[in-house]
This record gives sequence, structure tokens and C-alpha cells, in this order.
Amino acid sequence: MELHQKPCQPCRNGAQPLSAEIAGKMMRQVPEWKINRESNRISRKFEFDEFRPAMEFVNKVAHLAEDEGHHPDFFIHYNRVELILWTHKVGGLHENDFILAAKIDRIS
Repeated sequence: MELHQKPCQPCRNGAQPLSAEIAGKMMRQVPEWKINRESNRISRKFEFDEFRPAMEFVNKVAHLAEDEGHHPDFFIHYNRVELILWTHKVGGLHENDFILAAKIDRIS
């Protein structure tokens, strides 16, 4: 099953961050995202013609994130939006980060 078809699942107690190898494999399904190995996070920048479409996108992502129960960090600069994903509970990357990234890609 492709990542965008999966729902985000609550992390179990004791869940560990993904290994670099598994994270690398998942990155193949979200090639526009960048992985930061030092912070163990993924991010993507989006650019729009002006402010309104950027904010419409942010609102779509916010609704999606709420539905999935998994929330990115948002950074908004007029017509640019940067999203950063990582799972606080595991202190790094989890499958949920890649699932949400794949779903965001589909609405961008």
C-alpha cells in the first residue's frame, strides 16, 4: 500500500524513530521533501503566487493534519510555506511523518 493510502496511527509506548535505512526508503515516495539527518526531520517548501493561495493551502493542510491526528510545524512567509514533520513522541521520524507528507503532496 502506498503511503498516501494509509492512515496515521497513534504511536505505541516505547516506539522508536525510524532507522536511516527505512527513512531513506520512505523518502522515495515523497521525493520533494528533504531529510535533515541531524535533526531527524523532513521538510518541504511550497511557493505560491501570492498570500491568499498560500493561506488556502495552509488551511487545507491544517484540516488534513487534524483529521490524521498528526501535525506539522508551519512557517509562513507571505507567499511561501515551509512544513516540517517529525514525531515528538519518538524524538524523530516515524512512518506517520511520511504518510502525512505523501497526503500533503496530493493536495499541493
